[in-house]
Formats: sequence, structure tokens, C-alpha cells
Amino acid sequence: MIYLIPVPLADVPHETCLPEYNRQLLPQLRHFIVENVRSARRFLKAADRSIDIDACTFYELNKHTPAEELARYLEPALRGEDMGIISEAGCPAIADPGADVVALAQHKGLRVVPLVGPSSILMALMGSGFNGQRFAFRGYLPIEEAERSRTLHELEQRLRSTGETQIFIETPYRNVQLVEQLIRHCSGDTLLCIASGLTGEGELLQTRRLSQWRGHIPDIHKVPTIFLIGR
Repeated sequence: MIYLIPVPLADVPHETCLPEYNRQLLPQLRHFIVENVRSARRFLKAADRSIDIDACTFYELNKHTPAEELARYLEPALRGEDMGIISEAGCPAIADPGADVVALAQHKGLRVVPLVGPSSILMALMGSGFNGQRFAFRGYLPIEEAERSRTLHELEQRLRSTGETQIFIETPYRNVQLVEQLIRHCSGDTLLCIASGLTGEGELLQTRRLSQWRGHIPDIHKVPTIFLIGR
């Protein structure tokens, strides 16, 4: 089986955001496909100090991993051994390169088991007050100013015509710039929810009209943040 193992979003005790079942399962696994080996080892050690980290095998998966490596990573599972997929934070395969491995596992007929844990995208939607029946995650928006402006107008039009909540993210050091662009290019009546540093100390989860955010952009520089526009 391929277990999709969530990781805390912030530096908090695991019992505040992860089920006990996850912790009990981890010592049974010896093969892990991970976004970052160092942080994965740290996560496992914090979850259960009895885990023999040196006896585990880690396969690093990121945007630079060649596609031909993925099949090799799944060899233990094809031999009947259970494996885990660990993201850098949050849920594997959601806005995460683990999705490529899951797709291949499904193609090969392996059983995929997603475990319960924190997802910043869903938590932000839950706390936004926006439409939770119709929503779309747009990932990263275009970087170039003109193209980004067009995309923001398209998202705003989609929101107005369908009521569909629009969710997106930004590289953390450009968070403030994105809010400034939203204020500049979208209607002041459009509602923006900023969900920043979720589950951590200093967490921010607040919905306001863009006109209300003008001049009051919070200090979200370099803090993992989810942005939502809705009504």
C-alpha cells in the first residue's frame, strides 16, 4: 500500500493536528518517497523517537526528479512492501509533486491510502466564509504583471458569474505584492480572505473587502499563505 502521510503546517506538537493512528502506523514503514529527506527525517523522529531512521530508505521527489525515476521509487510497493509519501508540509499530492507518484501507483494498480491531516487549502476555505460547494484551486498565478492582471480579472469574473470561490497561492516573499496587485486590479467590493501561517503562533485568517485591505495589509512577508476571493 501507498500511504499519503500529512505533515504539520507549522512547528507545533503533532498531537494538535495529526491523528494517533498516523503515529502508530509510521514505525511499520521502511520506505518513504519524500519532498525533502532532511525534513522528512525530522518529522519521523518527532512523531516517534523509536523509529530507526537509519534503517529507512528515502527517495527524494521534487520538480527536478526525472520522470523515469518514479517507477524505480515504487519498486518496494510492487514487491508487496508498504510505503509512505511525505510532503514538505500539509497533505501529499495537493499542490505537491507527490501527485505524480500517486498517478503512477494508480496506473500500476497499487492501493493508495490517504491519511487524515492538515490541508492549508481546505482549512483556509473552511475559515473564509466563502462558497464551500463550488471552489477552484488555481495554484500560482502568472508572474508577469500584464498577464497576472488579466488572470485576476478572469478569476473575479468567474466568481461573479458562478459564485465559485477562487483559491490561489504565491511564493511567500511576494505575498504583500500580490495583495497590492489584487487591490490595484480588482473591484474594491470583492472579498479577499488571507489565511497565513495556519495552525502556527501568530496565525491570521481574516476576510475583508479589498477596499478594507488597502493601507492595512498584514505582515505576511515570507509566511506560507493561502489567498481566496469570494462572496
